[in-house]
Amino acid sequence: MSTHDITVTINGAATSASVESRRSLADFLRHDVGLVGTHIGCEQGACGACTVLIGGRSVRSCIMFAVQADGAEIQTVESLAPGAEMHPLQEAFRRHQGLQCGFCTPGMLLRSLELINDNPNLTAEEAREGISSNMCRCTGYQYIVDAVLDAAAEMRAEEG
Repeated sequence: MSTHDITVTINGAATSASVESRRSLADFLRHDVGLVGTHIGCEQGACGACTVLIGGRSVRSCIMFAVQADGAEIQTVESLAPGAEMHPLQEAFRRHQGLQCGFCTPGMLLRSLELINDNPNLTAEEAREGISSNMCRCTGYQYIVDAVLDAAAEMRAEEG
């Protein structure tokens, strides 16, 4: 099995490793780096549980090879609250009961962060459309949409 040396920046920290050619980014993050917040669901890129941000854009880490991320800046769910205080998105998900079983939550949080970063004034329709790429079987999405809109308002207020 061939291996490749890669260097990535994960949540602001440079990380170098030797990885097998076929190692998925999700497996690299979970098993090699120890960041288990990235969940693995379908392993086909359909459910969104494994969503991480690369250069601020959401990607399905289960269908991306770790070697493809060489040189990239990766953001996982662990980056949202490195200390004791929750990120506004996490707090809004808690407050609006957008968590339920929690399996989709890491990917949903990162997809939502991308949406808010792209458009801090997004509408309910835009939020619903934006998160539709991530599957949630518990909430029916309304609680998550409410949380995204609430977090966007809070993040706007913090910036202003």
